[in-house]
Amino acid sequence: MSVYLHPVCLPFVCLFSYVTFRADLQQDIDSETSGHFRDTLMNLAQGTRMEGYADPSTAAQDAMILWEACQQKTGEHKNMLQMILCNRSYQQLWMVFQEFQSISGQDLVDAINDCYDGYFQELLVAIVLCVRDKPSYFAYRLHNAIHDFGFHNKTVIRILIARSEIDLMTIRQRYKERYGKSLFHDIKHFASGHYESALLAICAGDVEDY
Repeated sequence: MSVYLHPVCLPFVCLFSYVTFRADLQQDIDSETSGHFRDTLMNLAQGTRMEGYADPSTAAQDAMILWEACQQKTGEHKNMLQMILCNRSYQQLWMVFQEFQSISGQDLVDAINDCYDGYFQELLVAIVLCVRDKPSYFAYRLHNAIHDFGFHNKTVIRILIARSEIDLMTIRQRYKERYGKSLFHDIKHFASGHYESALLAICAGDVEDY
């Protein structure tokens, strides 16, 4: 399973799903998933994220809770972890991430990857990356699709086409900054034939990428 949908869109997808397919997305999430992964998806689908400015004192408290959740990993700590990531405002979470770095000396994404695994881990990382910087999230998804899943074609095509007229240039920049190789380079290395040519045409590239 791949967590691709931007979390902020999930409430609108619930409505679209019901109007178009007469299907209740929350019911499907409840029946098809389980555990803390399900609880986090349900929280996102309800669209209860707060709005407003950041509170430094609350941010420090939230960062400490996140740190404890990455250390102890009890059910209660997992609940608190997903509640903070799903319900705090984006401004608040930016400050929480900074406080977490100060407290732990570690980036929250790295801490989550070290402490959790499976679908729950994927979803938590997706939330953090989307809140922090959406192009970085898509760069992360592309890198995983190219390197970790034997070139997951649907994911690569979906992201390149969906973001081609939005922020693909920025995604390319984030990709190269994070992974040291350009997106163009990796597509050329792992794809072939007409499929490679089509992807490269969408991706484009800088002179040094060729």
